[in-house]
Amino acid sequence: MAGNSFGQLFRITTFGESHGVAIGVIIDGCPAGLSVDLDYIQAELDKRKPGQSKITTQRKESDTVQILSGMFEGKTTGTPIAMLIPNEDQRSKDYSHNTDVFRPSHADYTYFTKYGIRDHRGGGRSSARETAARVAAGAIAKQLLKTQGIDVLAHVSSVGTIESPNVGITSAQEFETLREANIVRCADPATAEEMIARIDNVRKQGDTIGGKVSCTITNCPVGLGEPVFDKLHADLGKAMLSINAVHGFEYGSGFTGSEMLGSEHNDIFVKDEDGEVKTCTNFSGGIQGGISNGMPIEFKVAFKPVATIMTNQNTIDAEGNAAQIQGKGRHDPCVVPRAVPIVEAMAALVVADHWLRNKNSKL
Repeated sequence: MAGNSFGQLFRITTFGESHGVAIGVIIDGCPAGLSVDLDYIQAELDKRKPGQSKITTQRKESDTVQILSGMFEGKTTGTPIAMLIPNEDQRSKDYSHNTDVFRPSHADYTYFTKYGIRDHRGGGRSSARETAARVAAGAIAKQLLKTQGIDVLAHVSSVGTIESPNVGITSAQEFETLREANIVRCADPATAEEMIARIDNVRKQGDTIGGKVSCTITNCPVGLGEPVFDKLHADLGKAMLSINAVHGFEYGSGFTGSEMLGSEHNDIFVKDEDGEVKTCTNFSGGIQGGISNGMPIEFKVAFKPVATIMTNQNTIDAEGNAAQIQGKGRHDPCVVPRAVPIVEAMAALVVADHWLRNKNSKL
Protein backbone atom coordinates (compact mmCIF):
# COMPACT_ATOMS: atom_id res chain seq x y z
CA MET A 1 0.00 0.00 0.00
CA ALA A 2 1.54 3.28 -1.12
CA GLY A 3 0.56 6.76 0.09
CA ASN A 4 1.69 6.46 3.71
CA SER A 5 4.25 9.29 3.60
CA PHE A 6 3.76 13.06 3.51
CA GLY A 7 6.13 15.99 2.97
CA GLN A 8 9.44 16.47 1.18
CA LEU A 9 12.13 17.81 3.54
CA PHE A 10 10.13 17.46 6.76
CA ARG A 11 8.67 14.06 5.91
CA ILE A 12 6.51 11.69 7.92
CA THR A 13 5.51 8.07 7.42
CA THR A 14 2.73 6.63 9.57
CA PHE A 15 2.02 2.96 10.26
CA GLY A 16 -0.38 0.72 12.15
CA GLU A 17 -4.09 -0.11 12.27
CA SER A 18 -7.01 0.75 14.52
CA HIS A 19 -7.13 -2.68 16.18
CA GLY A 20 -3.48 -3.67 15.80
CA VAL A 21 -0.82 -3.67 18.49
CA ALA A 22 0.10 -0.02 17.97
CA ILE A 23 0.18 2.92 15.62
CA GLY A 24 3.17 5.12 15.03
CA VAL A 25 5.10 7.59 12.89
CA ILE A 26 8.62 8.13 11.63
CA ILE A 27 9.75 11.73 11.04
CA ASP A 28 12.65 12.27 8.67
CA GLY A 29 14.29 15.65 8.06
CA CYS A 30 13.69 17.35 11.39
CA PRO A 31 16.74 19.57 12.03
CA ALA A 32 19.12 18.60 14.82
CA GLY A 33 19.25 20.62 18.01
CA LEU A 34 15.52 21.27 18.41
CA SER A 35 14.51 21.16 22.08
CA VAL A 36 11.43 18.96 22.30
CA ASP A 37 8.88 19.18 25.11
CA LEU A 38 7.49 15.67 25.54
CA ASP A 39 4.68 16.93 27.75
CA TYR A 40 3.56 19.18 24.91
CA ILE A 41 3.38 16.22 22.51
CA GLN A 42 1.28 14.30 25.02
CA ALA A 43 -0.99 17.29 25.61
CA GLU A 44 -1.67 17.52 21.86
CA LEU A 45 -2.50 13.81 21.76
CA ASP A 46 -4.82 14.23 24.73
CA LYS A 47 -6.89 16.73 22.70
CA ARG A 48 -7.44 14.09 20.01
CA LYS A 49 -7.79 10.97 22.14
CA PRO A 50 -11.17 9.21 22.48
CA GLY A 51 -13.30 9.11 25.61
CA GLN A 52 -12.74 12.71 26.64
CA SER A 53 -16.37 13.88 26.89
CA LYS A 54 -20.02 12.90 26.41
CA ILE A 55 -19.92 14.10 22.79
CA THR A 56 -17.03 11.86 21.71
CA THR A 57 -16.55 8.11 21.34
CA GLN A 58 -16.22 6.31 24.68
CA ARG A 59 -13.29 4.14 23.55
CA LYS A 60 -10.65 4.55 26.27
CA GLU A 61 -7.13 5.11 24.99
CA SER A 62 -4.43 6.94 26.95
CA ASP A 63 -2.55 7.53 23.67
CA THR A 64 0.69 7.50 25.64
CA VAL A 65 3.47 8.22 23.18
CA GLN A 66 6.87 6.53 23.29
CA ILE A 67 9.85 8.08 21.49
CA LEU A 68 12.10 5.30 20.23
CA SER A 69 14.80 7.20 18.34
CA GLY A 70 16.03 10.54 17.08
CA MET A 71 16.30 12.21 20.49
CA PHE A 72 19.16 12.65 22.94
CA GLU A 73 19.05 14.66 26.17
CA GLY A 74 15.82 16.35 25.14
CA LYS A 75 16.98 17.45 21.70
CA THR A 76 16.62 16.12 18.19
CA THR A 77 19.73 14.52 16.72
CA GLY A 78 18.91 14.97 13.03
CA THR A 79 18.27 11.24 12.62
CA PRO A 80 14.78 9.72 12.04
CA ILE A 81 12.44 10.25 14.98
CA ALA A 82 10.31 7.18 15.65
CA MET A 83 7.24 7.45 17.88
CA LEU A 84 4.95 4.63 18.98
CA ILE A 85 1.43 4.80 20.45
CA PRO A 86 0.14 1.44 21.77
CA ASN A 87 -3.51 0.49 21.25
CA GLU A 88 -5.01 -0.37 24.63
CA ASP A 89 -8.80 -0.63 24.34
CA GLN A 90 -9.63 -2.55 21.18
CA ARG A 91 -13.00 -4.29 21.17
CA SER A 92 -12.81 -6.17 17.91
CA LYS A 93 -16.01 -8.07 18.74
CA ASP A 94 -17.90 -4.81 18.21
CA TYR A 95 -17.22 -5.27 14.50
CA SER A 96 -18.09 -8.96 14.14
CA HIS A 97 -21.46 -8.02 12.62
CA ASN A 98 -19.85 -6.45 9.54
CA THR A 99 -17.26 -9.09 8.66
CA ASP A 100 -18.83 -9.62 5.23
CA VAL A 101 -21.08 -6.56 5.03
CA PHE A 102 -20.09 -3.16 3.67
CA ARG A 103 -20.88 -0.19 5.90
CA PRO A 104 -22.43 2.74 3.95
CA SER A 105 -20.03 5.65 3.30
CA HIS A 106 -17.09 3.79 4.88
CA ALA A 107 -13.98 2.54 3.09
CA ASP A 108 -15.05 -1.12 3.41
CA TYR A 109 -16.15 -1.62 -0.22
CA THR A 110 -13.35 0.39 -1.84
CA TYR A 111 -10.59 -1.26 0.23
CA PHE A 112 -11.97 -4.73 -0.39
CA THR A 113 -12.32 -4.14 -4.13
CA LYS A 114 -8.87 -2.56 -4.45
CA TYR A 115 -6.87 -5.00 -2.31
CA GLY A 116 -9.03 -8.14 -2.19
CA ILE A 117 -8.79 -8.10 1.61
CA ARG A 118 -9.83 -5.72 4.38
CA ASP A 119 -9.56 -5.41 8.13
CA HIS A 120 -13.18 -5.17 9.27
CA ARG A 121 -12.15 -4.25 12.83
CA GLY A 122 -12.79 -0.51 12.77
CA GLY A 123 -11.57 -0.15 9.22
CA GLY A 124 -7.95 -1.03 9.91
CA ARG A 125 -5.70 1.44 8.13
CA SER A 126 -8.63 3.59 6.98
CA SER A 127 -9.64 4.30 10.58
CA ALA A 128 -9.27 7.81 11.98
CA ARG A 129 -7.21 6.16 14.74
CA GLU A 130 -4.25 6.62 12.35
CA THR A 131 -4.47 10.38 12.83
CA ALA A 132 -3.02 10.11 16.35
CA ALA A 133 0.34 9.44 14.69
CA ARG A 134 -0.04 12.63 12.66
CA VAL A 135 -0.81 14.64 15.79
CA ALA A 136 2.36 13.34 17.45
CA ALA A 137 4.44 14.34 14.42
CA GLY A 138 2.62 17.65 14.13
CA ALA A 139 3.45 18.47 17.75
CA ILE A 140 7.14 18.36 16.86
CA ALA A 141 6.52 20.44 13.72
CA LYS A 142 4.65 23.00 15.85
CA GLN A 143 7.59 23.23 18.23
CA LEU A 144 9.91 23.80 15.28
CA LEU A 145 7.66 26.58 13.99
CA LYS A 146 7.46 28.19 17.44
CA THR A 147 11.23 28.82 17.24
CA GLN A 148 10.31 31.16 14.37
CA GLY A 149 7.35 32.71 16.18
CA ILE A 150 4.82 30.89 13.98
CA ASP A 151 1.61 29.66 15.64
CA VAL A 152 -1.04 27.33 14.21
CA LEU A 153 -4.44 27.90 15.83
CA ALA A 154 -7.71 26.13 15.00
CA HIS A 155 -11.16 25.82 16.55
CA VAL A 156 -14.61 24.45 15.73
CA SER A 157 -16.38 27.22 13.83
CA SER A 158 -19.58 25.35 12.97
CA VAL A 159 -21.63 22.29 13.83
CA GLY A 160 -24.39 21.59 11.35
CA THR A 161 -26.00 24.98 10.71
CA ILE A 162 -24.74 26.54 13.95
CA GLU A 163 -22.03 29.03 12.97
CA SER A 164 -19.58 30.78 15.27
CA PRO A 165 -18.84 34.47 14.67
CA ASN A 166 -15.31 35.31 13.60
CA VAL A 167 -13.02 35.06 16.61
CA GLY A 168 -10.17 37.55 16.63
CA ILE A 169 -6.78 36.27 17.76
CA THR A 170 -4.99 38.67 20.08
CA SER A 171 -2.63 36.01 21.41
CA ALA A 172 -2.17 32.29 20.96
CA GLN A 173 -2.49 31.67 24.70
CA GLU A 174 -5.76 33.58 25.02
CA PHE A 175 -7.23 31.85 21.98
CA GLU A 176 -6.29 28.38 23.25
CA THR A 177 -7.68 29.17 26.71
CA LEU A 178 -11.04 30.14 25.22
CA ARG A 179 -11.11 27.08 22.99
CA GLU A 180 -10.18 24.56 25.65
CA ALA A 181 -12.74 25.96 28.10
CA ASN A 182 -15.48 23.85 26.49
CA ILE A 183 -15.74 20.26 25.21
CA VAL A 184 -16.62 21.19 21.63
CA ARG A 185 -13.47 23.35 21.21
CA CYS A 186 -15.19 26.46 19.90
CA ALA A 187 -13.45 29.70 20.89
CA ASP A 188 -16.80 31.53 21.18
CA PRO A 189 -18.36 30.44 24.50
CA ALA A 190 -22.00 31.24 23.63
CA THR A 191 -21.86 29.34 20.34
CA ALA A 192 -20.09 26.45 22.05
CA GLU A 193 -23.08 25.84 24.33
CA GLU A 194 -25.42 25.66 21.32
CA MET A 195 -23.09 23.27 19.54
CA ILE A 196 -22.80 20.94 22.53
CA ALA A 197 -26.57 20.76 22.94
CA ARG A 198 -27.00 20.02 19.23
CA ILE A 199 -24.41 17.23 19.19
CA ASP A 200 -25.82 15.65 22.34
CA ASN A 201 -29.34 15.70 20.90
CA VAL A 202 -28.14 14.07 17.66
CA ARG A 203 -26.26 11.44 19.69
CA LYS A 204 -29.37 10.51 21.63
CA GLN A 205 -31.20 9.99 18.32
CA GLY A 206 -28.54 7.50 17.19
CA ASP A 207 -27.45 9.83 14.41
CA THR A 208 -24.38 11.96 13.59
CA ILE A 209 -23.67 15.51 12.42
CA GLY A 210 -20.87 17.32 10.58
CA GLY A 211 -19.14 20.65 11.05
CA LYS A 212 -16.21 22.87 10.16
CA VAL A 213 -12.84 23.66 11.70
CA SER A 214 -11.32 27.08 11.03
CA CYS A 215 -7.55 27.50 11.21
CA THR A 216 -5.26 30.54 11.28
CA ILE A 217 -1.47 30.46 10.94
CA THR A 218 0.02 33.61 12.44
CA ASN A 219 3.44 35.24 11.95
CA CYS A 220 4.13 33.18 8.84
CA PRO A 221 6.96 34.85 6.88
CA VAL A 222 6.67 35.95 3.26
CA GLY A 223 7.91 33.42 0.71
CA LEU A 224 6.65 29.98 1.77
CA GLY A 225 5.31 27.92 -1.13
CA GLU A 226 6.72 26.60 -4.38
CA PRO A 227 5.37 27.23 -7.87
CA VAL A 228 3.82 25.61 -9.82
CA PHE A 229 2.44 22.37 -8.39
CA ASP A 230 3.61 22.80 -4.80
CA LYS A 231 1.72 25.99 -4.05
CA LEU A 232 1.29 26.51 -0.32
CA HIS A 233 -2.51 26.42 -0.47
CA ALA A 234 -2.39 23.33 -2.71
CA ASP A 235 -0.30 21.46 -0.15
CA LEU A 236 -2.54 22.66 2.67
CA GLY A 237 -5.54 21.45 0.69
CA LYS A 238 -3.97 18.03 0.13
CA ALA A 239 -3.07 17.81 3.83
CA MET A 240 -6.59 18.65 4.97
CA LEU A 241 -8.33 16.43 2.42
CA SER A 242 -6.17 13.51 3.57
CA ILE A 243 -7.86 13.67 7.00
CA ASN A 244 -10.67 11.17 7.54
CA ALA A 245 -14.19 12.55 6.95
CA VAL A 246 -13.00 15.79 5.33
CA HIS A 247 -15.21 16.80 2.40
CA GLY A 248 -14.17 20.39 1.79
CA PHE A 249 -11.32 22.89 2.00
CA GLU A 250 -11.32 26.62 1.32
CA TYR A 251 -8.80 29.35 2.07
CA GLY A 252 -9.25 33.09 2.29
CA SER A 253 -12.57 34.13 0.76
CA GLY A 254 -13.07 30.57 -0.51
CA PHE A 255 -16.23 29.93 -2.47
CA THR A 256 -17.66 33.29 -1.39
CA GLY A 257 -14.93 34.96 -3.44
CA SER A 258 -16.53 33.65 -6.62
CA GLU A 259 -19.53 35.89 -5.91
CA MET A 260 -17.47 39.09 -5.56
CA LEU A 261 -16.15 41.69 -8.00
CA GLY A 262 -12.42 42.12 -8.48
CA SER A 263 -12.71 45.65 -7.10
CA GLU A 264 -14.16 44.17 -3.92
CA HIS A 265 -11.86 41.19 -3.65
CA ASN A 266 -8.40 42.66 -4.35
CA ASP A 267 -6.20 42.99 -1.25
CA ILE A 268 -4.63 46.44 -1.39
CA PHE A 269 -0.97 46.69 -0.29
CA VAL A 270 0.03 49.29 2.31
CA LYS A 271 2.94 49.89 4.69
CA ASP A 272 2.18 49.91 8.39
CA GLU A 273 3.73 52.20 11.00
CA ASP A 274 6.73 49.87 11.28
CA GLY A 275 7.37 49.97 7.54
CA GLU A 276 6.09 46.41 7.04
CA VAL A 277 4.10 45.55 3.91
CA LYS A 278 0.54 44.51 4.75
CA THR A 279 -2.79 44.28 2.97
CA CYS A 280 -5.94 46.15 3.95
CA THR A 281 -8.06 43.02 3.58
CA ASN A 282 -7.17 39.34 3.57
CA PHE A 283 -9.42 37.75 0.97
CA SER A 284 -6.28 35.96 -0.31
CA GLY A 285 -6.03 34.13 3.00
CA GLY A 286 -2.37 35.05 3.38
CA ILE A 287 -1.35 33.33 0.13
CA GLN A 288 -0.87 34.87 -3.32
CA GLY A 289 0.48 33.00 -6.32
CA GLY A 290 0.79 29.98 -4.06
CA ILE A 291 3.29 31.82 -1.83
CA SER A 292 2.71 33.26 1.65
CA ASN A 293 2.51 37.07 1.70
CA GLY A 294 3.06 37.68 5.42
CA MET A 295 -0.59 38.07 6.34
CA PRO A 296 -2.30 35.47 8.53
CA ILE A 297 -3.00 32.25 6.60
CA GLU A 298 -6.68 31.45 7.02
CA PHE A 299 -8.64 28.41 5.89
CA LYS A 300 -11.63 26.23 6.75
CA VAL A 301 -12.04 22.46 6.68
CA ALA A 302 -15.47 20.83 6.32
CA PHE A 303 -16.13 17.45 7.94
CA LYS A 304 -19.02 15.21 6.92
CA PRO A 305 -21.27 13.49 9.48
CA VAL A 306 -19.61 10.36 10.90
CA ALA A 307 -20.65 7.40 8.70
CA THR A 308 -21.45 4.98 11.54
CA ILE A 309 -24.98 5.61 12.84
CA MET A 310 -26.94 3.59 15.39
CA THR A 311 -29.96 2.92 13.18
CA ASN A 312 -30.64 0.27 10.54
CA GLN A 313 -29.37 0.95 7.01
CA ASN A 314 -29.66 -0.99 3.78
CA THR A 315 -26.42 -2.19 2.18
CA ILE A 316 -24.90 -5.21 0.41
CA ASP A 317 -22.57 -7.99 1.47
CA ALA A 318 -19.33 -9.19 -0.16
CA GLU A 319 -21.35 -11.41 -2.53
CA GLY A 320 -23.47 -8.48 -3.68
CA ASN A 321 -26.58 -9.63 -1.82
CA ALA A 322 -28.91 -7.14 -0.14
CA ALA A 323 -28.25 -6.80 3.59
CA GLN A 324 -28.93 -4.59 6.56
CA ILE A 325 -26.50 -3.16 9.08
CA GLN A 326 -26.72 -1.17 12.29
CA GLY A 327 -23.80 0.55 13.95
CA LYS A 328 -22.49 -0.98 17.15
CA GLY A 329 -19.70 -0.13 19.54
CA ARG A 330 -18.26 3.29 20.39
CA HIS A 331 -18.29 6.09 17.81
CA ASP A 332 -18.25 9.88 17.65
CA PRO A 333 -21.59 11.60 17.01
CA CYS A 334 -19.56 14.52 15.62
CA VAL A 335 -15.90 14.36 14.72
CA VAL A 336 -14.96 18.06 14.80
CA PRO A 337 -14.11 18.48 18.52
CA ARG A 338 -11.38 15.84 18.19
CA ALA A 339 -10.40 17.02 14.69
CA VAL A 340 -9.03 20.39 15.86
CA PRO A 341 -5.55 19.05 16.84
CA ILE A 342 -5.45 16.98 13.63
CA VAL A 343 -6.05 20.07 11.47
CA GLU A 344 -3.39 21.98 13.41
CA ALA A 345 -0.92 19.09 13.08
CA MET A 346 -1.34 18.72 9.33
CA ALA A 347 -1.05 22.50 8.83
CA ALA A 348 2.12 22.58 10.92
CA LEU A 349 3.63 19.73 8.91
CA VAL A 350 3.00 21.63 5.66
CA VAL A 351 4.41 24.92 6.94
CA ALA A 352 7.46 23.25 8.54
CA ASP A 353 8.22 21.48 5.27
CA HIS A 354 7.91 24.68 3.24
CA TRP A 355 9.91 26.67 5.79
CA LEU A 356 12.81 24.26 5.37
CA ARG A 357 12.45 24.31 1.57
CA ASN A 358 12.40 28.13 1.52
CA LYS A 359 15.78 28.33 3.25
CA ASN A 360 17.36 27.38 -0.09
CA SER A 361 15.34 29.80 -2.26
CA LYS A 362 18.02 32.51 -2.53
CA LEU A 363 21.51 33.47 -1.35
